[in-house]
Amino acid sequence: MAKSTSQKLKLVYLMRIFLEYTDEQHRLTMPEILSRLRACDIEAERKSIYEDIELLRAYGMDIIGQRSGRTYEYYLGSREFELAELKILVDLVQSAKFLTAKKSSQLIKKLETLCSHYEAGQLQHQVYVSQRIKTENESIYYAVDIIHQAISSGVQITFQYFNWNIQKEKELRRNGGVYQVSPWALSWDDENYYLVAYDGQAGDLRYYRVDKMLNVELTQLPREGRELYEKMDPALYTRKRFGMFNGREEPVTLYCHNHLAGVMVDQFGRDVVMLPADQEHFHARVHVALSGQFFGWVMALGEDVKIVGPPAVVGQMREEAEKLFYRYQE
Repeated sequence: MAKSTSQKLKLVYLMRIFLEYTDEQHRLTMPEILSRLRACDIEAERKSIYEDIELLRAYGMDIIGQRSGRTYEYYLGSREFELAELKILVDLVQSAKFLTAKKSSQLIKKLETLCSHYEAGQLQHQVYVSQRIKTENESIYYAVDIIHQAISSGVQITFQYFNWNIQKEKELRRNGGVYQVSPWALSWDDENYYLVAYDGQAGDLRYYRVDKMLNVELTQLPREGRELYEKMDPALYTRKRFGMFNGREEPVTLYCHNHLAGVMVDQFGRDVVMLPADQEHFHARVHVALSGQFFGWVMALGEDVKIVGPPAVVGQMREEAEKLFYRYQE
């Protein structure tokens, strides 16, 4: 790099050094700053660095200098995001079901650039959450962007929609037919994105899981259904699952109708064991924390699902059902 060019970049490299290599626990002396600049092919004198630090302070960087023994140490005191805030953002990215594991990893790498290298290492305490159930639809990240464009432009979109089958394969609904709807809002529920859209054929508002939408495209057609959307009560569209609940964990076997394969995959992830029981049913082997919420979830699925093992859990389910039965005999 030519000397004149490198000198023009000196202030930029100095800024990066403070951003990447300093924080309250990690400070640099002037010789260390000069050494890091030389590693970037930039020679500088102490006096010019003092002047540059003042320029960066005037720009808004919180560069602090403190005496340590016979030397001065410099570090960046505050940033746009505090480390605790970045940890929260990392957890949110990792827990979001609508993001693939790959996209979550990419976003977290970008979040790490908002703190020093040393603080970025502390963000790794969240690695365990990478085992949470994640979508496998990589295109959702871009689908959300297209939906936002459609909402802001007031146009309809088209897409294909799928469900999971017992083989854990994607099955396009409507035999692969294209959906055409008017998008009005994106809703966040149970760590998933849902599209609230008006279906012109049905003449009603519908909910669509965004991670189950494929090949989302904009159209030139104006949106419809404004009157219905403006009358919508969001509470009526809330979908709740038994989700996180307390109780002892037990392996449970469920006897399910085939059309519930997608429900099992959604709730327990693609690693759920599903084995054919007969032509119309399969056995799902799951690990759950036994609680009233779990038994209520099973009851909500009605006659299409039945707990068949272990016997103790079957007995608990029978007791819960009897309690409910006698409750409505009062």
